[in-house]
Amino acid sequence: MAHGYKELAAVLRDGIQSGQYLPGATLPKQADLADEYGVNIKTVRNAVALLESEGLVTPVRRRGTVVRSRPPMRRLGSERYAKSNWKFGDRVAFVADREASGQTWKPTDQTQTVERTTAPAQVAEALGIEPGDEVYVRARTVRQGGEPTHTLTSYYRIQDVQGTPLVDPSPGPAGPGGGFAVLTLQGLEPDHVTETLTARMPTPDEAQALDLPAGEPVVILHRVTRTKDGRVVEYAEGVHAASRFAWTYSFKMPD
Repeated sequence: MAHGYKELAAVLRDGIQSGQYLPGATLPKQADLADEYGVNIKTVRNAVALLESEGLVTPVRRRGTVVRSRPPMRRLGSERYAKSNWKFGDRVAFVADREASGQTWKPTDQTQTVERTTAPAQVAEALGIEPGDEVYVRARTVRQGGEPTHTLTSYYRIQDVQGTPLVDPSPGPAGPGGGFAVLTLQGLEPDHVTETLTARMPTPDEAQALDLPAGEPVVILHRVTRTKDGRVVEYAEGVHAASRFAWTYSFKMPD
């Protein structure tokens, strides 16, 4: 018998983690949980609210409390940027992720806006330009099955992408091979990528853009792309729904 909401939450949490309550399943009604564990409705509500804050369950109208699904898609590590994907084919990074996860894609899964704007301080530093200089910003939202999975905002020097498909806001990647292929045609072939990952709770705008349930954090990606000679050709920031990805890295151990 659970006496407090933390104890009841622990019991329900164990049930979720053990598979008693599978992803997509609905927890018993709160009144039934109160009867089963000998507690009042307030205790049940507090226990469910705790699980919700942990990202394990989410309330769904007319259904009740639903167990959150596990990450449906692998986000590859270095393999997603393989030159064979974009230099000699048309598999941009997010498409490589989809294929590795056994999922399909269509051009309208990626939509974007493109504009010229003043470079924020961190962008100016990354691109090696003066604060206040103008840059192109390509901000896209990527979906799977109609559900947004992440946003990615890339910043470029004006002279690097002016007049190229990277400044075209049409849905889909920037032509065969995407942005990396475009940069290559500009004589700026990407050769080295540095990614930095952090996690936090979303801002209200991010929660709305990604259609996030309460309690779900986001994974923030900072990406710097360089040519072989070290010139930075793209600085990007991504916001990823934490429950919609499993991040996979495979690499040879350094000596």
